[in-house]
Amino acid sequence: MNLTILFLCFFALLTLSIPISIVLVTTTAIYLFFIAKTPLTSLIQQLFNGLDNFVLLGVPFFILAGNIMAEGAISERLVNVMKLVIGRVTGGLAMASVMACIFFAAISGSSPATVIAIGSIMMPALIKEGYGERFSIGLLTSSGSLGILIPPSIPMILYALVMNISVAEIFMAGFLPGIFIGLCLMAYSYIMAKKHGWYTKTRYTLKEGLKIIKDGLWAMCLPFIVLGGIYGGVFTPTEAAAVSVVYALFVELFVYKELNLKRLLNICKDSAILSGCLLFILSCAMTFIWLLTVEQLPQKLAELIITNVKSRWVFLLSINLVLLIIGGLMDIVTAVIVISPILVETLTRYDINFVHFGIIMIINIECGFLTPPFGLNLFVSMAIMRKTLVEVGKAVLPFIALFIGCLFTITYLPKISLILPELLLKR
Repeated sequence: MNLTILFLCFFALLTLSIPISIVLVTTTAIYLFFIAKTPLTSLIQQLFNGLDNFVLLGVPFFILAGNIMAEGAISERLVNVMKLVIGRVTGGLAMASVMACIFFAAISGSSPATVIAIGSIMMPALIKEGYGERFSIGLLTSSGSLGILIPPSIPMILYALVMNISVAEIFMAGFLPGIFIGLCLMAYSYIMAKKHGWYTKTRYTLKEGLKIIKDGLWAMCLPFIVLGGIYGGVFTPTEAAAVSVVYALFVELFVYKELNLKRLLNICKDSAILSGCLLFILSCAMTFIWLLTVEQLPQKLAELIITNVKSRWVFLLSINLVLLIIGGLMDIVTAVIVISPILVETLTRYDINFVHFGIIMIINIECGFLTPPFGLNLFVSMAIMRKTLVEVGKAVLPFIALFIGCLFTITYLPKISLILPELLLKR
């Protein structure tokens, strides 16, 4: 009965279009005060405890690093290198766009930052070279979502925190699925280019090619420094976030010299606002999770699911479908933060690896970034190309289908996610 009141209150507030953070903290406060008869000082304590974790220091650092590179010259240099490497084959410019997103994703950890940095350059370039406008918008909007699957990734850090698993391990697990989805996007680009006769006419002389490689070398080194440092045990993921900020600042200010102090101050302000919003949502979500754990909801839910769903594969299918639906109804990042801990007991009983399930969750977040009304990547592309939500939504439809196909492949072939952690950690 108590849990029924809790969820009625939660959904009633949600239907009033109240921000999700306020919904979570208000629901918790109402339950503690009126049902549990607990002093609200415990709510304040839990809000603080939700952020009392060293791992969370990486979140504002990765946000700042991503914004610096999106505003600076690193993204442009990456694009130029990718165009040089693969731009001349059929569909090469589209495939170069995907590769640029993969590299930028391995630097920034942010999906919107990837769309802004690469999409603002490549969407107009693709259209200018004769690629279809709808295809170009859909490709870059979708490819940008790789920013949260290929490590480092902010949602991965949040998932690791709420599920109490290693950040480095889930980073390792996200690498191959990210490459797999990237290859699928490139294969689709090749098929569409072959069908429509899209190819790039630009050719580079040896001197031009060497200059592009020289200019792009600093940008190309960053993913190897960050990921190599994490996997090589040189520094932790949190320290890697700080290293990425220092390196990005050094390259933008002293190597490329295209970032001035005024723009840097604006970047810091925007990053601080975004970090504050994200961490406040996390604090409220952690408090709500604490309340559900106290009320033993995970155990009760596990009993209910296992009684009615005998197969782990049917369970995985069901949870994917639920998450895909939720992605169109509420902020999917918040949904994952809240839902994942509730499913801990169920995952344990089905013997589903928490790291593998985290990758499933992250891919669902990617799909959520592409579906209205909370598809953040859609709004970024709308701003870049000055298109309506309907136009951008139609452009990403084929790519959503491709992502869903990749999602179920990775769901039912867990080795794609787990082989790197098993090899590198020698399990």
